[in-house]
Amino acid sequence: MGFLKEFKAFAMKGNVMDMAVGVIIGGAFGKIVTSVVNDIIMPPIGLLVGGVDFTDMKFTMKKAVLDAAGEIVSPAVTWNYGAFIQQVVDFTILAFCVFCLVKAINSLNRKKEEPAPAPAPAPEPEPTKEELLLAEIRDLLKERK
Repeated sequence: MGFLKEFKAFAMKGNVMDMAVGVIIGGAFGKIVTSVVNDIIMPPIGLLVGGVDFTDMKFTMKKAVLDAAGEIVSPAVTWNYGAFIQQVVDFTILAFCVFCLVKAINSLNRKKEEPAPAPAPAPEPEPTKEELLLAEIRDLLKERK
């Protein structure tokens, strides 16, 4: 029974729960970034490179072998460098988004941690005539000793 209690204590710790929430939100965020890349960013880039979708870019090392009926006997062997380029673009955009998010959170945390600036201390009032006379008397008494 001690093992189950220990596991429950571990699973309910704040760090584990925070990590679980982060993984779930990260998965959803990843889908959003993938959609931004595939549906918004890549079409103009594909247009600039001649209407080519990166995922379709590949180098055929061995062509497919077909039989007399046109059925594929042996599939083509391809080097899909376009899919790699697409993943690099996805990663770069995702890393940039995460960087901006972390930078914003750090900026907010710094604002929370910085105490409000203390008001400037008021200048001390000038001594009154009575205080000046008392200071003179004090100094004269000190000289007599």
